[in-house]
Amino acid sequence: MDPSSSTPPPGWLPPAAPAQAPVPAHAPAAATATAPDPFGSAPVPWWRRLRSAIVAAGLLILKFGKIALLAIPKLKILTTSGSMLVSIAAYSLIWGWQFAIGFVILLFVHEMGHVIQLRREGIEASAPVFIPFMGALVWAKSLGDNALAEARVGLAGPVLGSIGAAACIPLADATGNDMFRALAFTGFFLNLFNLLPVVPLDGGRAMAAMSPWMWYLGFFGIVLAVFLAPNPIIILIAVFGGLETYRRHKALKEGGSEVRAYYKVRPRDRLIVAVVYLGLIALLVWGMDATHVARTFSDV
Repeated sequence: MDPSSSTPPPGWLPPAAPAQAPVPAHAPAAATATAPDPFGSAPVPWWRRLRSAIVAAGLLILKFGKIALLAIPKLKILTTSGSMLVSIAAYSLIWGWQFAIGFVILLFVHEMGHVIQLRREGIEASAPVFIPFMGALVWAKSLGDNALAEARVGLAGPVLGSIGAAACIPLADATGNDMFRALAFTGFFLNLFNLLPVVPLDGGRAMAAMSPWMWYLGFFGIVLAVFLAPNPIIILIAVFGGLETYRRHKALKEGGSEVRAYYKVRPRDRLIVAVVYLGLIALLVWGMDATHVARTFSDV
């Protein structure tokens, strides 16, 4: 119903407001001023609130920053364990928590191979730090004094990682749980992938002692994979691999005495690295074939 089309009965109208006296023309400004806002003053602009928050945060940083910097070295274990928990939670969204725990443990075993060998080379190395859907990494000031040491550090990860993956096979046989067999297959695959001859992968580290020119073949393979099976990890490897390959190519081309000394490897040591590298590839391919579990969509 249109409210303007009807007239309310008498007595329903509210009482009329009393008439106000007119304001004199010569009244002072205070008499005609607007009444104060009953809800307080006008709101503070957003940029002023942001500025205040930044200033407050800056004061807190100045006050507690020194304490935080002194505490960081003592939190290394928290960095490792905390990133492990975050990775487990992330992988659980895809595979479930049981497989996620096993997968992160396999990554930890692989990275500890690098850490152990770095420390055997006399190089201080950080504990592994995990990055969900990217794997894990360790920090070190260098990879050794020469290409042979770099190859040992690079191959130590796949060697220990392959042993960790192989340890899942007796667990699968003892429990009859194919999850352990799937973990073994996944571990073998990841270590095999890391043996691609392109830096910064472990295979690229081995090529430093075997044949640095294999970096170009490995980089070509990664670029080809970007077009055939693009995914963020492959793209990142291609980007970092391209930068590192170019850096090393430039160093080799300039041919300084330090560079020549770094890549000088005895034929005997070169042969040992080649045997370990090619032997790992053969064993990992065999392991993947032995632990492959045929699955169909009806199994899901």
